[in-house]
Amino acid sequence: MSRRIIGPFNRVEGDLEVTLEIESGRVRAAYVNSPMYRGFEQILAGKHPLDALVYVPRICGICSVAQSAAAAQALAQSMGIQAPQNGILAANLTLAAENLADHLSHFYLFFMPDFAREGYRGRAWFADAESRFKSVSGSATADVLPVRAKFMNTMGYLAGRWPHTLALQPGGSSRPLEEAERLRLKILLAEFRTFLERTLFGDRLESVAALHSEAALFAWMESRSLGADFPRFLSIARDLEMHTMGRATDRFMSFGAYSDGEQHVFKSGVWQDGQLQVLDTNAIREDVTSSWMAGNDALSPDEGLTVPQPDKEGAYSWCKAPRLSGQVVETGALARQMVAGHPLVRDLVARHGASVMARVVARLLEFTLVLPVMESWLRQIQPGAAFCLPATEIEDARGVGLIEAARGSLGHWLDVRNGKIHNYQIIAPTTWNFSPRDAAGEPGALEQALVGLVAQEGSDAAPLAVQHVVRSFDPCMVCTVH
Repeated sequence: MSRRIIGPFNRVEGDLEVTLEIESGRVRAAYVNSPMYRGFEQILAGKHPLDALVYVPRICGICSVAQSAAAAQALAQSMGIQAPQNGILAANLTLAAENLADHLSHFYLFFMPDFAREGYRGRAWFADAESRFKSVSGSATADVLPVRAKFMNTMGYLAGRWPHTLALQPGGSSRPLEEAERLRLKILLAEFRTFLERTLFGDRLESVAALHSEAALFAWMESRSLGADFPRFLSIARDLEMHTMGRATDRFMSFGAYSDGEQHVFKSGVWQDGQLQVLDTNAIREDVTSSWMAGNDALSPDEGLTVPQPDKEGAYSWCKAPRLSGQVVETGALARQMVAGHPLVRDLVARHGASVMARVVARLLEFTLVLPVMESWLRQIQPGAAFCLPATEIEDARGVGLIEAARGSLGHWLDVRNGKIHNYQIIAPTTWNFSPRDAAGEPGALEQALVGLVAQEGSDAAPLAVQHVVRSFDPCMVCTVH
């Protein structure tokens, strides 16, 4: 048996190391390390509650709106206020725009360039993949970057700036839309839809959203021109048997995405043992057995501690190990659509379990599901009506903000005492997916997903299959360790 440390990973936000134990040419065990500690929980302690809206977006420059949305929700709950309809719609539009931009960046700039690596030169599709997806020089880069930049103009209208907007507030959105701005946003969404339908899918969004099974997906692929990028990916994925790579627990969690105050576009829940179950967030605990954090007890996040102990015996990551009822869960677009009940995603998982292919399909599927809803939200906004209610001072209160970021379930737990933040705990999506072993020795989702992959002993190169599995979760390591 050999032992190999892989890292740092390029095209990953933040620092990541993966230690592999390799036996007979395959991964026998994996240990995932988040090697950078940041400690936003300590930064927030003692601050005014509203200061959280300034600090938490700076956890990450990629998903800063998601952090703002969770903080605003926690503050709103602690203040007992409900945003007006316009504020809810504007906040949902802002979060959805960031999530779709993340999906776009992940597919084109983080995930697909791996298929242009020299290790695939003998494949029939390699020349096309290299021409299209090679980092920097591939034609996709020139196509996608201007589209992403244009789409992110939505943030100017919705949030005033990106990243680190202050527009999302406990009482709604402080950036009211005028009729002319609403019309400009309509044009931006229409242009983004055109790119998705022509370049990514080669078909109408509604047609892709209606695909209901693996058989229907590949029949659709055969009928499309491989000039579109989603069919390109499916052809590559089928050749590499990516439906067999990266299975973890097949236990999925979603906090619920895009609430209107009463219900979510994608509902909350847990998918386990082939059925949907109600999500009990009171069953969340943060295990620190393998984390460089003080303490031995697995605490609820509303009572959680984030106290560094860098010399802790047996620890190997700054990442905590969040568990739901003591169990490892996977979160992300795949989990979201499993809980929401999309038939294509459920069929893929029923046939093969969670996989690299299923995770990528679920993320791309969200373009087809979310953009039409964004168009609907925009039509519902009423310029001139209220967008935001004023925040209120709080002396002693608690609040929880649970949202779905692009990478999965994000939670903020706020405890205010004597008008100041007494405790603030954050569990990010990658904290769930990239967690280390817990007190029972149970590996986290990625650690399980890497076991069994081909990884030749004695090779210095990072195994391609390992890279695909890691990137299928789209890690954001700076959020993981806050």
